[in-house]
Amino acid sequence: MTANVNIIGLTRDVYKGLPTTLCAGCGHNSITNHLIKALYEYGVEPHNLAKMSGIGCSSKTPAYFVEQAHGFNSLHGRMPSAATGAKLANRELMVLGISGDGDTASIGLGQYCHLIRRNVDCTYIVENNGCYGLTKGQFSATADVGSKQKSGKINEYATIDVCGLAIQLGATFVARSFSGDGKQLVPLLQAAFSHRGTAILDIISPCVTFNDHEGSTKSYQYVKDHDVVLHTADYISGGKEIAVDYEPGTVHDVQLDDGSHLLLRKLDTNHDPTDAIGALRTIHDASARGEFVTGLLYVDTHQQDLCARERLTKVPLARLDEKALRMHKSEWSKLMESF
Repeated sequence: MTANVNIIGLTRDVYKGLPTTLCAGCGHNSITNHLIKALYEYGVEPHNLAKMSGIGCSSKTPAYFVEQAHGFNSLHGRMPSAATGAKLANRELMVLGISGDGDTASIGLGQYCHLIRRNVDCTYIVENNGCYGLTKGQFSATADVGSKQKSGKINEYATIDVCGLAIQLGATFVARSFSGDGKQLVPLLQAAFSHRGTAILDIISPCVTFNDHEGSTKSYQYVKDHDVVLHTADYISGGKEIAVDYEPGTVHDVQLDDGSHLLLRKLDTNHDPTDAIGALRTIHDASARGEFVTGLLYVDTHQQDLCARERLTKVPLARLDEKALRMHKSEWSKLMESF
């Protein structure tokens, strides 16, 4: 019996990695499983994938999927620099950065901001558990005001909302999801893969050891009770155009090119993901109610990514030889004379 393969002829096993060493039940492990599914269905060539990370529980994740891909584990908070370098050297790579709330919102906050303002073409995942899991569960910068530690200590410091900050900095794709909601997260991941520019995904990912108790706003139970879904997300890869026409509030069955079927439900929703101010208002209002809004918060498909802005060659820099990169001596002399 032939194993099931994706659109490029690879089995799902190709997208797996090493066994996880994280705690059983960790939300990060769920994210890994969703990543494997998303990459398999999307049809990513392993040799074209560059997995980048910093330091922390979250930054161990790249070891657990697509073992045959490129990988680089950088310094704490410095993943954006490594991701930028990889993309500039070879713009054909699909760059996937995995970070955490400490790695992003504390020591790496400056690099996070500059990656966004440059619009580096990459998918940036924040595995957000609101605590420092490697150093016994202290509050991180994304912990909500009023959230309680296991010891009973209450967080009194203002929260850094990585999604709100990303929108204010001009990010061109911003979404939030929950590690336990694969139905929403997988298509959001695939949409991020296809986006040209920086795609930010803030994924609430409960820490079962230090931050999954009553009083924590990053626990499984709290997120399930306070998750407000903006919309049902679907991702359809490029191919022959399929046109549909059906009424809001109804379901439509669409047959795809591969013979499979897609059930579309047209929802009545007033959230406009192209409205940056509206997205910020949605985040702010939900935070005031103690809720998490999940789904595609904001997207802008008109901005150029870093490689386009810097007018880099279509041929990746990594493949250019010395003749292409180095000016001839006579040309150099002529240039110097012009000064």
